Amino acid sequence: MEHTVERLQKMHWPQVEEIYKMGIATGSATFETKAPSWEIWSATHDLVCRMVVVDDSNGRVLGWAAISPVSNREVYNGVGETSIYIRDEVRGRGVGTLLLQEMIRVTEKEGYWTLQAGIFPENKNSIKIHKAAGFRRVGVRERIGQLKGSWKDVELYERRSDVVGMDSAEVDLERKRI
Repeated sequence: MEHTVERLQKMHWPQVEEIYKMGIATGSATFETKAPSWEIWSATHDLVCRMVVVDDSNGRVLGWAAISPVSNREVYNGVGETSIYIRDEVRGRGVGTLLLQEMIRVTEKEGYWTLQAGIFPENKNSIKIHKAAGFRRVGVRERIGQLKGSWKDVELYERRSDVVGMDSAEVDLERKRI
């Protein structure tokens, strides 16, 4: 399967929304119970750090990823939360890995020094691709929210850039620590 990574734009929204709804339906991807409108979604995600993987043979969106800033406070500029959603029938075929690798490349170019992810413990595929991309588990928020009447934990993962936000001595220390 040949595919291309593109910047997520409004024209992609119908398919992005469809994939988002697939993730919602699993009950293991998000606390959301319905997809927002394009306007609300677009307003809450970084304008540059959003992308889709498109099947070259038919133009179908296979998955999407985006970054939400964690705060509007200046001190947190450069810290973003990842969202990655994959079409049901192509999960486990490398689309999520490709999106996350591209997300890291784009966010570093845009000055993000920390990416974080809140992942339900049962979402093993998401945990696997985040760990493979250099994210580390930093904790668990126990019973942080309810989904359909059941309390859920969220595992917190983060990835610190080794090219943004550190001087060379800090990079050396970080590499030795890992």
